[in-house]
Amino acid sequence: MNIKDIRIENYDYPLPESRIATHPLPVRDECLLLYKDPDGLLSTRSFRELPGLLPPDSMLVYNNTRVINARLRFRKGEDSEGALIEIFCLEPSVPVDYACNFASTQRCSWICFVGNSKRWKTGDLRMSLTVDGVSLFLIAKRIGRDGNTSVVEFSWDNPSVTFSRIISSVGEIPIPPYLNRGTEDSDSTDYQTVFSHIDGSVAAPTAGLHFTSRVLDEIDRRGILRRELTLHVGAGTFQPVKTDTIGEHDMHSEFIAVGRGLISELARGERQIVAVGTTSVRTLESLYHLGCRLATGQSADVLPQWYPYDPSHPALGVKEAMDAILRHLEATGENSFVASTRLMIAPGYTYRMVKGMVTNFHQPRSTLLLLVSAFLESRPGNPSWHEVYDFALSDSRYRFLSYGDACLFL
Repeated sequence: MNIKDIRIENYDYPLPESRIATHPLPVRDECLLLYKDPDGLLSTRSFRELPGLLPPDSMLVYNNTRVINARLRFRKGEDSEGALIEIFCLEPSVPVDYACNFASTQRCSWICFVGNSKRWKTGDLRMSLTVDGVSLFLIAKRIGRDGNTSVVEFSWDNPSVTFSRIISSVGEIPIPPYLNRGTEDSDSTDYQTVFSHIDGSVAAPTAGLHFTSRVLDEIDRRGILRRELTLHVGAGTFQPVKTDTIGEHDMHSEFIAVGRGLISELARGERQIVAVGTTSVRTLESLYHLGCRLATGQSADVLPQWYPYDPSHPALGVKEAMDAILRHLEATGENSFVASTRLMIAPGYTYRMVKGMVTNFHQPRSTLLLLVSAFLESRPGNPSWHEVYDFALSDSRYRFLSYGDACLFL
């Protein structure tokens, strides 16, 4: 069957609201870990056991992105007592580079969702605030629209303050909508991984939320390498597939960045790669295909959604693909490879980079569930995604989605 003809109704399952974790456990690494071993057997473990379950020759690769306070609330009118307008910053527009945008000192613009948009037809929004003892006015101006999103320009009257400091002061962490609650103070730390340090995501790479310093220390003690990369998670990660077939679904684009050192290690192929989270999986697999594009003289700025399934795909070895990226970095003088990916991973996909993954339980009818299913189906004897999820649903201890429990698939 053509991969585009896969029907999303076959990736649905009943998820009672009572099984959705609305808060994390008090101790992150005490969550459950559903373990699928290399022979396909399923068992229930504690996440704290993870280091002993990883292959001794593995490299654990995780996403170092940090969730920004992307939700800003303005009130219309000069007295700021009018309609509430919520602006949800999705990705930078000008400057387009994340770091440069956050460092802006007078104005910048973002592609945004605008809540209560009908009440903001004309005029600018204005907010008085104090940032680190400095008073200023923040102004939001809608300068363009494209479908469900708007381009919003932010400007402020104190050049000593960066946009990063503004949103850190006045913005809110955008927790997932399926938690059905407002943002709480605890989310500022609960919804960040212990290894997050590159600002840019509007959603957490949630498989990383279970890691603690003691788990990382034990991984190091066992001689398992730890490496990081960056994918800034977009709001599209929450969107279920609403079309009948996945071929009709447009994948969202996400920013990725991978350092030259990690690419060199991947080229040598000395370690089995275990990716933490679907974001790391997506980045690593995208890296391979972007290398193939570079090796064949194609653009590697954006990875198209269906490129891996194109009959003209060169299907190079991993080393050839990584070497093509290294040559590109040498030619450009860059230390990191930066691109955007729209990669769709679904059953029928051939995994090139990843030999294992740590992941959470995902929403029904989601592209993340398709990604997991593709990994499980890539080897005969593995349980299907249905069997894995039935295993967890039959045990009332398992908690689902962002703040829920984890899986380890090898």
